[in-house]
Amino acid sequence: MLSLRELTRAGAILAERLGGARLARTVQRGRFELVLVLETGGGGEPRRKQALLASCAPRLARLSLLAEAPPAPKALASLPQYLHAHGRGLRLAQLSVAAGDRIARLRFTGPEESLEIVLALMGGRSNLYVLDAEGKLRMALRPVEQTRRDLALGKPWRDPEAAARPEGDDRFEDLADDVFFEALEAEAAQLERSGDTRGSVSTLRRALRRRIQTLERKQALLEQDEAAGERAVELEQMGELLKANLHRVKRRDPELQVAEPGSGKPRTIPLDPALGPGENLEAIFRRYRKELKRAKRAGVEAPEVRGQLTRMRGLADELEGLAEAGAEPAAFEALAAQPELARLLERARPPSRPPGEGARRRPAGVSARLLPKRYRSRTGLEIWVGKSDEGNDHLTTRLARGKDLFFHLDGSPGSHVVLRTEGRADPPSEALLEASELAVHFSKQRGSSRAGVHVSPIKNVRKPSGAKPGLVMVTGGRTLALRHDPARLRRILEARIPEEE
Repeated sequence: MLSLRELTRAGAILAERLGGARLARTVQRGRFELVLVLETGGGGEPRRKQALLASCAPRLARLSLLAEAPPAPKALASLPQYLHAHGRGLRLAQLSVAAGDRIARLRFTGPEESLEIVLALMGGRSNLYVLDAEGKLRMALRPVEQTRRDLALGKPWRDPEAAARPEGDDRFEDLADDVFFEALEAEAAQLERSGDTRGSVSTLRRALRRRIQTLERKQALLEQDEAAGERAVELEQMGELLKANLHRVKRRDPELQVAEPGSGKPRTIPLDPALGPGENLEAIFRRYRKELKRAKRAGVEAPEVRGQLTRMRGLADELEGLAEAGAEPAAFEALAAQPELARLLERARPPSRPPGEGARRRPAGVSARLLPKRYRSRTGLEIWVGKSDEGNDHLTTRLARGKDLFFHLDGSPGSHVVLRTEGRADPPSEALLEASELAVHFSKQRGSSRAGVHVSPIKNVRKPSGAKPGLVMVTGGRTLALRHDPARLRRILEARIPEEE
């Protein structure tokens, strides 16, 4: 993270280079980075695009200039989508850093609109905020409740409490301004690789531990199966003895006493009284074949499992040795590149999806008709609408979570509508109105100029036992008196998020 002295220097350089630049587009990189692609020049000077990076990553929060702009994504995330709608074409009128605090403010203005981007470098609570022309908080790169509990979307922005911040050192004070950002990004890349290595070590350690535990369980089962070989020999002997004395067995006999050939030693053969003599004989040989099969399989698999377990334990010891020695990232990378560990890492890491990809893959085993329609509200929250009675049940009882809100019209059948609040206790009023518009639009009251829409937390929605599809019971909540706004309905309908089959 930049020190106050470094942030102040970065702000001064950027203000000189980018003052008056036009905002062309924005790209979100991962969870914590926003790239503002600005166009400088014009008026006789050659036009040039500059990529301004605003990062609120806890360890790597910074304001910087990239060597080149990232490619445009296939779909925009919610914050870039907002900036595309309200900030594209605006010019950077001011870039300043708060005195005594690691807060950078970028003000963009135009003939009709203006907005401000606030980058707060606060360690683990770093965040990027977007304010409208009235100074109200409209968007944030990270959930606001994770970084500033005193703020809320749709409410006026408040500067954090003033506190004297140490200026810190400028790690690049010996470098000229022309290479300041190049050095800054090189250092950030190295720190990111170091962080990735630590994350990979933790992931690999967990994956190895799980693999070793799995192999140990499998080895224990195979050892039991290896013992089945001795039981198979005993069952074979019993079967042969019974076969030779089958004429002596009567139905309902619980056992048969015989003498072993040669030694004359007495032997008891247990029988099933419910079975006849021939059936008991077949049952013993059936058990014999089963135990013999288990023993043969164990004989083949057990050596391989023991070998795998030895290798995994050796690799785990090697990993811990590197960690204790504080080895360089390259040593961990070389270890992780071994085929067995590479496969473990691949399985351990969840599949990633580029930020802003609106389309999603259908979960395995879930029919497309059960998945809801998805719409993105003006404030970035998603609104989900059931497609059918079964889809309504799936949405309300399986997909909705936490503080999500359920919308419906009393006494008027229609689709279930859920506002995904992302854990917010007080979602923006605009999102509530948009969800209400969809609840009316997908109900029997479609076209009504006024309607009462009941809103309740999803925890108050219950599916009665044996109830028909789509029928739920709702308790608590409140009723919103909606005055239909055709423009608002049209906008939210046009904001549908595509599905990927």
